[in-house]
Amino acid sequence: MPKFVEQLLPKSTLDQFKYEIAKEIGILPKIENGYWGDVTAEECGKVGGEIGGKMVKAMIKRAETMLINKYNI
Repeated sequence: MPKFVEQLLPKSTLDQFKYEIAKEIGILPKIENGYWGDVTAEECGKVGGEIGGKMVKAMIKRAETMLINKYNI
């Protein structure tokens, strides 16, 4: 996780954010008690995509929305 993101949000918020995105892209049922080992790289989007994949794109989109709302851009 980039340092600037860690400075903006506490770890618990980042974890919650990660699980919300996992739910949005449909991989949450594969995650049990914090164990992500059953989720494939393809499902998270680690391979493919200009930025990195579904998970990263969804997190960036959500962060952009949060910043827009916070600063009324």
